[in-house]
Amino acid sequence: MTDWDGRWRAGETPWDKGEAAPPLLEALEDAENGPFLRSARVLVPGCGSGHDVRALARVGAEVTGLDLSAKAIEVARGIKSVGGESYVCANLFDWQSEPFDAVWEHTCFCAIDPSDRGDYAEAVAGLIRPGGRLIGVFYLDPKDPDGGPPHGARKEEIARHLEPWFTLERGSVPTRAFPSRVGREWLATFVRCDGDRRVAVD
Repeated sequence: MTDWDGRWRAGETPWDKGEAAPPLLEALEDAENGPFLRSARVLVPGCGSGHDVRALARVGAEVTGLDLSAKAIEVARGIKSVGGESYVCANLFDWQSEPFDAVWEHTCFCAIDPSDRGDYAEAVAGLIRPGGRLIGVFYLDPKDPDGGPPHGARKEEIARHLEPWFTLERGSVPTRAFPSRVGREWLATFVRCDGDRRVAVD
C-alpha cells in the first residue's frame, strides 16, 4: 500500500500539477454538468491540496475535499478559501456522511489498488443520493501499465464496477488535459440509481 501521507510530507507529489484538472474545467462549462455542479453539494475524494475543490467552490458549489493524508489536508486548509469549501481527513472506504448531490472523481480511482475498485464503487455509491451524479476523469493509459499508481483501467472495467449502483449517462475523451495525459483519459458521467441497473459502454 502506498504511504500517501509520507509522500506528501516528503514533497514527493508529482501528481499535484498546481492547478485544477483541465477536464474539470471542461465539465464546468458543459451544458448539463456545469449548471448541475454549480448548485450542487459535491464531494472530491482524494482531493490532495484541493485544486479541484477550489475550482468547484469558485463557481458556487458547496464542496468537501476528502483525503486520507493529514499532510495533504493541512496543505489544502492552508490555502486561502475561495467559497464554500471544507476539508476532511478520512479514508473514503469507511467515512460516512449525509449523501452528496455529486462526486467529482480525479486521481482517486487510479491511485487505489485495482483490487479495491469494487469497494470504491460501493463507498462512492453510498455517498451520492439517488439521481445524483458521479462525474469524473478516469486515467485509462498510464505510462507504466505494469506499475502504479497511477493504475490504468479500461472503460468496460470502470463501468462493470459501477453498474450495480449507477447508469452511464455519457463518456468521451476530454478535449482538455495536462500534456502528459492527452488521449489517456475518459471523462464520464454516471447517474446514481436506486436498484441494480446495467451500464452500456460505447
